[in-house]
Amino acid sequence: MTIHDIKNLVEEGEGFELEFKRKVSTPEKIARTLIAFANTRGGIMLFGVDDDGSIVGVVSEKEELDLIYHAGEFFCDPPIVPDIEIVAYKQRDVIIASVSESDDKPHALVNDDTEEAKIFIRVNDKTVPASKEVIKVLRDERKDRPPLTFAIGENERRLFEYLEKNERVTVLEYSAAINVSRRRASRILTTLVRAGVIRIHSIEKSDYFTLASVEIPHTPSIRQHPQKHPHK
Repeated sequence: MTIHDIKNLVEEGEGFELEFKRKVSTPEKIARTLIAFANTRGGIMLFGVDDDGSIVGVVSEKEELDLIYHAGEFFCDPPIVPDIEIVAYKQRDVIIASVSESDDKPHALVNDDTEEAKIFIRVNDKTVPASKEVIKVLRDERKDRPPLTFAIGENERRLFEYLEKNERVTVLEYSAAINVSRRRASRILTTLVRAGVIRIHSIEKSDYFTLASVEIPHTPSIRQHPQKHPHK
């Protein structure tokens, strides 16, 4: 990557797969973004670029690199190893840390101060905690998951009818519509996401589901690979 490439990225602005960092702050903050990119569709962090797009560079390239690798190795579970490039700019350096979408989802933040590890995803230009439903979807994307089998029953048919009329539904709305527990509603929805029948869309504080054929602008969905196994 050249400084011209970096300037082109900066012109695009921060987004779903791009984040600016003026400097490497703490390993935990860096790990959150590494995890979010790996759990979603991958992305790039530009270190030495301010929030307003100003290219300022970093002072100590060696120290910054050590912190980035430390964040990926010791604050991410499973560990994440970003692809690093360094581009010189006005006696300083810009560090490009690229993360691919992972086959080992979900990655979680390792934090000794809390009992429960936190899982993050990317939503628009932000890194946010994943919901229970998104976490299940991420786990279902793993290649070592057993083949999927499920039946289309009355609850599933009522879901399709609801979505044809309302376009989208949340777990709580679906739970109330078919009069089942939130847990059961969640299980039905995430199973259908795994099957590629519906999609899950994350916004900052909640999720909603649509039919797979429905595209909602500006709300990237968690990518799903439809199973090829026959339904029961």
